[in-house]
Order: sequence, then structure tokens, then C-alpha cells
Amino acid sequence: MIVSMILAAGVAIWVANTLLTERFVQTTRLRAELRQSLYAGAILSELQRNSVVPLLLARDPTLIDALEADDFSTSSERLSSYVDEIGAASILLMDMDGRTVAATDQEELGKFYSDRPFFTDAVASQDTVFTLSPRSSGAYEASFSRTVQDGEEQVGVLQVQVNLAQFETRWRGTTAAVAVTDAAGTVILSTEPRWRGMPLEEAIAATSVPSALQRALATTRAFGQPAEDGYNSSALIQMETRVPFRGWRLVSFTSYENVRERVNGVLALIIMGFALLLALGFYLLNRRATLRSILFQRESLQLRQLNDRLRREVAERKRVQEELKETELSLAQSSKLAALGEMSAAVSHELNQPLAAMKTYLAGARLLLERRRSDEALSSFQRIDDLIDRMGAITRQLKSYARKGGEAFEPVDMRDVISSALSLMEPQLRQDKVQLSQIVPDGPVMVTADRLRLEQVVINLVRNALDAMNGTDDRELDILLSEGEEVVLAVRDTGHGLQDPEKLFEPFYTTKKPGEGVGLGLAISSGIVNDMGGRLTARNAMKGGAVFEVRLPVMQKALDAAE
Repeated sequence: MIVSMILAAGVAIWVANTLLTERFVQTTRLRAELRQSLYAGAILSELQRNSVVPLLLARDPTLIDALEADDFSTSSERLSSYVDEIGAASILLMDMDGRTVAATDQEELGKFYSDRPFFTDAVASQDTVFTLSPRSSGAYEASFSRTVQDGEEQVGVLQVQVNLAQFETRWRGTTAAVAVTDAAGTVILSTEPRWRGMPLEEAIAATSVPSALQRALATTRAFGQPAEDGYNSSALIQMETRVPFRGWRLVSFTSYENVRERVNGVLALIIMGFALLLALGFYLLNRRATLRSILFQRESLQLRQLNDRLRREVAERKRVQEELKETELSLAQSSKLAALGEMSAAVSHELNQPLAAMKTYLAGARLLLERRRSDEALSSFQRIDDLIDRMGAITRQLKSYARKGGEAFEPVDMRDVISSALSLMEPQLRQDKVQLSQIVPDGPVMVTADRLRLEQVVINLVRNALDAMNGTDDRELDILLSEGEEVVLAVRDTGHGLQDPEKLFEPFYTTKKPGEGVGLGLAISSGIVNDMGGRLTARNAMKGGAVFEVRLPVMQKALDAAE
């Protein structure tokens, strides 16, 4: 056990050293890349922000009037307000002689710059001119300049100096050495001030100050080369990013010095953990020998206690099994009573529809007989006879409803189903003065279904729509039949809409008053549609009312699925 633990410790330390070194190196590299992108983006943002200022100020009527009238009493104050807003280093306003007539720096007033590139280039060009020129201190001055025009006449020159020195100040707070070069490769910004104005290669070669960067440069070698400790703590990563402005490039040098320190810290914790585990192992081995003798003495006592407990559990198990049998008998009886009540409610609900229709036909037949129109009365009696047959079929369907069978499935034209259902509901539609609208295809729309049960679903949806429109003035019933990937029958009413569409298909859920419904119609209809391989959905219409959709597979797809 101890030998295995020592071997495991060695393997764990080796694996941890390899994985952590790779991970921390990758993390350092990613951070350097992110910092590089942020630095380049900040420089570009500063240049772009200052480049639009000359164009805006050149159109300032106050400055144009001041140049025309040679009155600059408020011009410097106005330029200072712009400096506070945009963060530029300084802004100068010069007349066409090159004399500074307004400036955010009062020491610049009265100086002449007619021979400076930013002035001459601006006068010669109609656009904003960028100028980069070295100062006596070694730093570079970057500025945007543009002529101020009154119509076609040039009346002055504006110069906006870009504050690039702020970036050097920010970069000195990091551990990386950063330099920005122009298109010629000359350093114009750097955390090492002595690099400015020199080509980057010469600047690195001339570095002699014993700084962290210098020590790294003096011992630079490829990171990851074999060494006695397996790690080169003085290696550097040099990264270069293009600044999308006049060919500028940003170069940074990032050291890997802290990677080994972080790896060693984690390895020290791992070694300490294994040392503690090893000490615990020795302690456990000694403790095991002591406890073994005590365990032998306790085992006999525990065995006797276990035997007594087992006898008690056996007796308790027998008693619980007897109680369970009695409970199962009670539950079975309760289930039978519940099923009987649900079936009686379902039969009552399903028979109410044809009974209501028979009542309507009987009333019509009596009225026809009183008017001596016996032929039309016989037609009503024939429909009553058909309804009696339907009631018998409904009772047979309700008996087989739980079997989920498909023995009566046959090719059915959905147009015939809609026609039969509406024929049955015609008296009530006429009595309720409902405006009926049908949109059905000209050709057959075939599905594989039980026609009688499918008619039952349509009748139930139409009756629910009529009930939903009770108490409304505008009673419209739209029936739309379409065929595509599946057959869709939509029934839309202009009632009050649905409050809880997700609960509609739960048994015994109803929004009707007591005595008007038991909440089984939609549950039974949904079960019928599901048996036919489709689904019944409900939603509120955009213009009010409710929409129920019966979606069934077309006949050929249904046959393929069955096969």
C-alpha cells in the first residue's frame, strides 16, 4: 500500500507538472494576445476620435468670424471647451501667416508655424492632414490639421494634437515591454523611452539597462527547450499586431517568468497532500492491528443482536404484507367505482348530442304534421332513426374506448365527414342563427380513420363552438379544411375565447355552468384523434374567439407508418 502510494505520488507530480505547465503557458500567451489587441484598439480609437475634430472645428462659424474680424478674444476659451470634451492634447488656431491666434495652451499664442509640415501640408490639401514629427525630447508629436475656409477662401489652419503619451504611461504599469513602430519600422511609442526614433532591432540591441526585460533578452532561448529543471523561466514571447493606420505596428515582449512559480506552488501543495496521505497510511496500518482484536470481540455480540432483529423484522414483514393485501383490495374496489362513474358520465355526455338533435327533429316533425306536410315529416323521422343507430354505435364505441383499437379504420374523405356532421347540427345552427362559412378543397381529402368516431369529434367541436357563442351578437362559425404534409381541419368561432387552453383536454375540466356539461367531450375527442395518429390542439384566434385544429396524417403516409 505504501509503495503504491509513493508510485502514485510520483506519477501525479509528473502529470501535474506537464499539464499545469502547458495550461499556464497557454494562459500567459492568451493574456498577451488579448492585451495586444486592446492596446492596438485603444490607439486606433484615439486616432479616429481626434481625426474628425478638425473637420468639425473648420466649419465653426464662431472661429471663421474671428479669423475674418481678427478678433480672438473668446477663441482660446472655445477651443479649451473642445479639449475637455474630446481629450486631445491641445488645439491651435493659426492665421494664413502661420501665427498662432488661439490655443488651448497659452504659451503657444503668437508663435509662427508657417514652415512646419502640418501647416504647409494642410494649406496645400483640401482634406484633413496627419503629421508625425519628433520633438527635441525624443517623443513624437502626432496631429491632425486642416484649413479653415470661408466659402472658397482659406482664412486659417486648425491643428489638433493627439495625446499619444498617455499610452506609454498606461503601459508602464504592466510587466510587458511594448513598442509602436511606423511604416518604416521606427519606434514612435515605447515603454522604454530610449527606443523612440530608432529601428526596433537596433533599439533592442542597444538596450543595456539591467531591467526585467533586459535580463530576459540576455538569456532568451526557445521556450520549452530541455533544461535541467525542465523549464526556462527567462523565456520571452514576442507578439506583433498591425494597427490599421498608416502601416503602424504594435510589438510587445511578455515574459514567462511567473509560470514556473505558479507551477511550483501547485506542485508543492500536491506533494504536501501526498505526504499527509502517507502519514495517514502509516497511522491507519498501526490502528488496524489494534482494532482487529476489538472487532473480533464485538462480532459475536453483533451476530446475536442481528439474529434478534431479523426475527422481529420477519414478523413485522408478515404483518405489513397482510395489511397491504387488504389495502390492495380496497383500492381495486375504489378503482372499479371510479371507472364506473367516469363511464356513466361519458355515456351521458355522448348521448346528449343525438338526444338534443332528436328533440329538435321531433319538434319540427310535429310542426310539419300540423301543417299537413307529411312527406317532410317522414324525412325528420328518418333522421331520428339514423340518430338512434348513431346512439347505438356510440355506446359500442364507449365500451371499446379504453382498448385504443383501430379495427374500424378505413379510407375516409374528410369532406364527407364534415358534411355529415353539419347535417346533424343543421337544426341547431339554424335555430341559433349562426353564419356558417366553409372552405374545403374541390378534390377528395383522404385519411385513414373510423368515420363514425371522426364525425363524433367534428360534432363535438361544432357544439362547443355554438355553446361558446351564446350571449354574443356576432355569431360566425368558420370551418377550414386543408391538405399538405398533413390534413388540417380548423373550427373557429367568435365566442369569448379560451382562458386555460392547456387544461381543455383534461377529463372533467369545463367552463360551463353546473348541469350544462361534465368536461369529457374534448378529452374523449382528443383520445379519438390520438388513436388515429393525429392530435387535437386549441388556441385563441387573433381577432377573438377560439380555434380548434384536428391534425391527421394523409392516407398514404398513415399507411406507410402502419406498415
